[in-house]
Formats: sequence, C-alpha cells, structure tokens
Amino acid sequence: MAPFVVLPLLTSVITGTAYRVLRDWFGFSRDDAHWLMSLHEGEWLGPQLEPVVVILNGVGVLWLIVTGGSMVLQSWRTSWKQRSEKGEPAG
Repeated sequence: MAPFVVLPLLTSVITGTAYRVLRDWFGFSRDDAHWLMSLHEGEWLGPQLEPVVVILNGVGVLWLIVTGGSMVLQSWRTSWKQRSEKGEPAG
C-alpha cells in the first residue's frame, strides 16, 4: 500500500509547505504561487484522476494513524508485560 500513497502524500506535503512559505515569508501573490496549489490539489491530473489523489492522501493518512497507533499500543503492552513480570507497578 505504501508505494501507492507515498508519492501523493509527499507531493501534497512539499507543495503545501512551499506554497505557505512562499506566500508568508517571501510575499508571493496567490497568482504567483498558484502552480504549487495546482500540484498540491492534483489539478494537473484532470477531473477524472484528481479525486484519486484526494482518496490516496486520505487513505494514506488514515493508514499512518492506524499503523502508528497499533505500534504505540504494542509498545505499551510490551512495557506493561515486562513490568508485571518483574513485579513493578504497571502504571
């Protein structure tokens, strides 16, 4: 799944950040930086594929949240299990 979502997510992060930096720090107008927003939103793919980028970004972020959350829970369980085996308080 990662190969399909990494490029749209990276494109979105890089272009969104660059757009804000150019507008806020370097005084670019909306028109001057619009090409970055077009990349950010996937407009360059056309009306048929633009929603695909949005869906891939959404699925990618949700996948990162789910997998990251499961890793945190696994870490907590392992830590709790090790403490309980040593007789330490679990909290």
